[in-house]
Amino acid sequence: MVGLHTETLDLPGWTHVYSGKVRDLYRPADPGTTDRLLVVASNRLSSFDVMLGTEIPDKGAILTQLSLWWFEQLADLVPHHVIADAEVPTAVAGRATVCRSLDMYPLECIARGYLTGSGLKDYLATGAVCGITLPAGLADGSRLPQAIFTPSAKAAVGDHDENVTFEAAERATTPAIAAELRDLTLRLFTRAEDLARERGIILADTKFEFGNDPATGATTLGDEVLTPDSSRFWDAATWQPGSTQASFDKQFVRDWILSTGWTAASGEAPPPLPEQIVERTRGRYLEAFRRLTGREFSA
Repeated sequence: MVGLHTETLDLPGWTHVYSGKVRDLYRPADPGTTDRLLVVASNRLSSFDVMLGTEIPDKGAILTQLSLWWFEQLADLVPHHVIADAEVPTAVAGRATVCRSLDMYPLECIARGYLTGSGLKDYLATGAVCGITLPAGLADGSRLPQAIFTPSAKAAVGDHDENVTFEAAERATTPAIAAELRDLTLRLFTRAEDLARERGIILADTKFEFGNDPATGATTLGDEVLTPDSSRFWDAATWQPGSTQASFDKQFVRDWILSTGWTAASGEAPPPLPEQIVERTRGRYLEAFRRLTGREFSA
């Protein structure tokens, strides 16, 4: 497994506790404060569950600011973990948020409105995705009759998440919690899909993560939300089932890596991204931010 290129910052009042693919977590240095975390988004990029050695300038700030915008749009549907009035250390301003500590559920809550990616692979093999039978004759990029909830079991960094059935999601949590997560996921997806479509973007699929807030007992939206890292965004003006979609996410990087002949099975590090691929990827992320929020990005 390719090693994780993490950063550990000296942030007054905070202690580093964990690094994921893209985000680094810090707890308050005061051991008596356990109800919050500092979540710092980096410029790291992963593809095929492998960390790339090349970073994308401003990516962490773009993801953070886009997530904050989406949390605002969805706040009437579900509580979220961001503590709005909390002070962020100057060194990570713009790419970090102070969030409530949640007891996270062990599921990636994925909603799919279109057929592509691992969902397409499952469909071609079985005619179903996560046990949900779909109509015959669908192609890559086809719009589904209605959005579907297709959870996956969380994997360790560097391993593949595993698509699971709803029954498996019930066993991983409880039937009541699984039903709540499914309903919240589809409700959030429907709101987000409508907002994105108004802005000329198709939200093909996305993943949400939820946890229980110990302070309130409420299921709460956590992690990032509706960013180019966690979602597939396509250009609505050029969408055509059966063809490669013009995207505003890291599919652009995936396609370039595959064009080099690299495969995850090789066990080798992916090739470094050329400068022009880095700049075009950054441009895709910026365009998604501008279109969705109607704002110009400011680092």
